[in-house]
Amino acid sequence: MFGKKAAETTRRKGLDFQASPGDTLTKERPAEKAAPQMAPESKPALPTAKPARRPSPRNESYYDTKSQVFSALIDTIDLSQLARLDADAAREEIRDIVNDIIAIKNFAMSIAEQEDLLEDICNDVLGFGPLEPLLARDDIADIMVNGAKDVFIEVEGKTERTDIQFRDNQQLLNICQRIVSQVGRRVDESSPICDARLMDGSRVNVIAPPLAIDGAALTIRKFKKDKLTLEELVRFGSISPNGARILQIIGRVRCNTIISGGTGSGKTTLLNCLTRYIDTNERIITCEDSAELQLQQPHVVRLETRPPNLEGEGQVTMTDLVKNCLRMRPERIIVGEVRGPEVFDLLQAMNTGHDGSMGTIHANTPRECLNRMESMIAMGGWALPQKTVREIIVGSVDVVVQAARMRDGSRRITQITEVLGMEGDVIITQDLLKYEIKGEDSHGRILGEHVGCGIGRPGFWDRARYYGEEASLAEALEGLEKGRSEV
Repeated sequence: MFGKKAAETTRRKGLDFQASPGDTLTKERPAEKAAPQMAPESKPALPTAKPARRPSPRNESYYDTKSQVFSALIDTIDLSQLARLDADAAREEIRDIVNDIIAIKNFAMSIAEQEDLLEDICNDVLGFGPLEPLLARDDIADIMVNGAKDVFIEVEGKTERTDIQFRDNQQLLNICQRIVSQVGRRVDESSPICDARLMDGSRVNVIAPPLAIDGAALTIRKFKKDKLTLEELVRFGSISPNGARILQIIGRVRCNTIISGGTGSGKTTLLNCLTRYIDTNERIITCEDSAELQLQQPHVVRLETRPPNLEGEGQVTMTDLVKNCLRMRPERIIVGEVRGPEVFDLLQAMNTGHDGSMGTIHANTPRECLNRMESMIAMGGWALPQKTVREIIVGSVDVVVQAARMRDGSRRITQITEVLGMEGDVIITQDLLKYEIKGEDSHGRILGEHVGCGIGRPGFWDRARYYGEEASLAEALEGLEKGRSEV
């Protein structure tokens, strides 16, 4: 129901209002007592706002007007009746009533300002408030909210401040609670830290007062609607064509792979790209703190950790998930992010017949990645000799792919490194590919090249032959060597 029909239906539901002598809006049950409303033809033609449209700058007067209109709307509308409508009908219902409120209150607003106000209020009631226009933009990688008045975004690797604000810290906290409640989580004083996700898979982290002193801190890592592929990473310059071919082969021939990188380096994106080359008939089980992987295969089981309840019970950790998925007949295990003792269970899985398993880890180099895995095992309380731990790592991990965020904001795959074995107590690795920085252009963008490291045959050569990828691997390595000789 839209337009005049929606307004008439609203009156039948007892949602009418009229202006009192003090110009306040009150609910009126009898339809005949309703205040005169703008005729349909005299209402400004306000099309449904395009969500990707960037809002015009706001000022204090705008927020004051919005607060008055919003309060009048809440006093007027029956939210239980509104909840029965679908999203489009509910949005149109709100727009009709807000138009009437603006007319009765006699606010002096341009059509553009009125359209912005209508869209903002619809977002407040039905969506995520001021975040909606940012969530609709596909060019934003991160949204960072530091209290009600400070909202930052990352676009093309650069962080910039926006003019978007929340009404106050309470509205911000309400929206944080609305986000996390969708996935059965909560954020409040008793549980002020929460990881969650949006319906599109975007990752959400909330830290609320009293831990966040200046109001709730909300961080959203957005994922593009169109999932990235290795071909697109080649087009962006993140990897060379031959390097991309090697990554495809690594995913195809079931190498156990760890993707290493710093915060915001593109580890999850790269993991999504590699999983595209898993056969469709393989059973894949993913374990994540907040489910964000976007696998395309038909036989996927997605598992997610669970925090403790108010009584401190019911927690399900990553270690619990990884242990349990070993009983679910997995062919590949994908761990979204390895952060602690669960690394031991993942390595055990990789070493006991679940070839082709993958995970990500925070580290700045492949060597540091291996050292961190060793430290995480020690944190788990296993009193194993250092050499034994390293032997477990060597027997489990085949390849480490290093991702990095460069100083110009771009993401690059900087190394593809094999884990070969041990000499004494030292883990031996060899690089198949490296990214060499050559300088920067006039716009400050880094210039570089992916080059081979002079390796004739990698350690997974026999594995590639078994899967019929020997010729492709030889061709990709030859292409890397050609690029190296040209450099």
